[in-house]
Amino acid sequence: MATSNGSSTGTKITALVVDDDRVINAIHCKLLNKLGIENHVATNGKEAVDLHCSGKKFDLILMDRDMPIMNGIEATRELRAMGVRSIIVGVSTRSIKQEIQEFMDSGLDDYQEKPLTSSKVISILRKIDFVD
Repeated sequence: MATSNGSSTGTKITALVVDDDRVINAIHCKLLNKLGIENHVATNGKEAVDLHCSGKKFDLILMDRDMPIMNGIEATRELRAMGVRSIIVGVSTRSIKQEIQEFMDSGLDDYQEKPLTSSKVISILRKIDFVD
């Protein structure tokens, strides 16, 4: 089970999956569940911002780049402007370096190409010191 700071007795990691694609949401939620990570879904950036405005907090946010209403770049900038300290990982099919850099510059901590795999999620968790 994944726990904060790699401790087996620590609090459970919480993640927010922000993506408008239901199939990707299902894949990413299933991966997180297998790793013992409690997760929630938002289908666009505005929903992610609204969840944080309502007082919800997450250790990890998996943020899609291209979504309706509010895209991942806008949502990440807004969350950072609100003081959200969660680890935000951009998750997209974009592979052009300039587009990835634009997404990173919005306040991401990391970027991964879709779809995520168990090894990619574990790599993210290692980078942010949630697993040994």
